[in-house]
Amino acid sequence: PGHDFELAVGFLYGEGLLSRREDVAEISYCQTDEPQTYNIVVVKLRPGAPFDPDALSRNFYMSSSCGVCGKASLEAVEVRGCEQIPDEGLSLDPAILSGLPEKLRAEQGLFDRTGGIHAAGRFDESGELISVREDVGRHNAVDKVVGQAFLNGELPMGRTILAVSGRTSFEIMQKAVAAGIPLVVAVG
Repeated sequence: PGHDFELAVGFLYGEGLLSRREDVAEISYCQTDEPQTYNIVVVKLRPGAPFDPDALSRNFYMSSSCGVCGKASLEAVEVRGCEQIPDEGLSLDPAILSGLPEKLRAEQGLFDRTGGIHAAGRFDESGELISVREDVGRHNAVDKVVGQAFLNGELPMGRTILAVSGRTSFEIMQKAVAAGIPLVVAVG
């Protein structure tokens, strides 16, 4: 629910289909003759932007399931060649690290109302919340955080901590590496 444009570009960035904000010409909801349902987002690239449609070889469109499950082949799991995250000397007080899940949970307004929504939060090295996004799928919540940073020109996200409200997965870790996030904290 919500932040659909961030979700779309975060997903496309994580899949290696987008690399620079400047490559995106327009993001909009699909216009049809039917009443707008806000469930289809169109991302148009600028003319000449690099695009390899074969890089998105999946057996389904985006859903709330893990991204590995729908890959067309095991080789497709290694989506992009990610840069090594530079060692910038990020050092955290253990109390900050252990307190992040509680800080994230305090910002989960949709979870308070539904009891069934995941969250991803971006924190700085002092443990201050930069942004939080919620979604039914934990992978989608991460895509929203990455998408927001992508749209704001804040990638890579060095010296950033990503906290997720549920268990982590290969794909969440891959999304973090692609976005240059050096540290991930997960509840489970």
